[in-house]
Amino acid sequence: MTAWKKYHLAQNVDDALRALTAARGESRLIAGGTDLLLDLQQGRHPPVDTLVDVTHIAEMNLLEIRQQNLFIGAALPLNRIVRHPLVFEHAQALYEAAGLIGGPQVRNTATLGGNVGHALPAADGTIALMALDARAEIATLGGRRQAPLGELFLGPGRSVLDPREEILVGFYLPLIHPGQASAFQRIMRPQGVAIAILNMAVWVERQGERIGDVRIAVGPGGPVPRRAREAEEALIGEAPNEEVTQRALDCLLGETHFRTSPHRATEAYRRHMAGVLLKDTFSLAWGRAAGQ
Repeated sequence: MTAWKKYHLAQNVDDALRALTAARGESRLIAGGTDLLLDLQQGRHPPVDTLVDVTHIAEMNLLEIRQQNLFIGAALPLNRIVRHPLVFEHAQALYEAAGLIGGPQVRNTATLGGNVGHALPAADGTIALMALDARAEIATLGGRRQAPLGELFLGPGRSVLDPREEILVGFYLPLIHPGQASAFQRIMRPQGVAIAILNMAVWVERQGERIGDVRIAVGPGGPVPRRAREAEEALIGEAPNEEVTQRALDCLLGETHFRTSPHRATEAYRRHMAGVLLKDTFSLAWGRAAGQ
């Protein structure tokens, strides 16, 4: 039995949506296919009737400024995201995260939409987008809507998006202004291509020597990608120092749920390294916000 019966190369978003809904059996979108094809070949995903290829849809491959936001199409390969100067300028956390996903061959085909759509709690691109306050644009045959990224996830590998009726078109990220910056770091296995043992993204706004605003995303800190909102509240309005950082770490450890993974790390190791990542990632973003 083949993993799929029909293959449709969509020319635009509505064409893709019509192909999804018209399929007699299960249908799925494909762009890079670095997760889906492996799942089909290795039996982790049941065979599908129709694959709908979105790689030729122009708007899903755009990267541009739109109404004071950076728009990144969901089908844009990661290597193009890493090389684009607008990403380096306005979303350095995403620039760093996208450059760590898989290896060069994977990044040549894998997409940001796939990274988000796979709904893993430690997906590098997703964690960076969470800290960057990204919004997702979702299309149906009835129209389009935008949603905060955090609203897309139900659990590990489970998205709120209906695969037969909805398409993730792209992402809107607020532009960086003076005094703002971001950073991403992760701890990974030695081979460097596995899902992160622990990762973190920080966006910060400086008001002199005090923290005007901050966003922190950490994974895997629970069943879905998440912001560490209590830790953020502990930092806002404060001047960074060891006491403030420790208070934020205590909040982060209280609101996240690290677990032991037999193939990756223990809960105790992740809790310990969360403190290292928080200090290092925040310090990197804080220095960048000052123009260092």
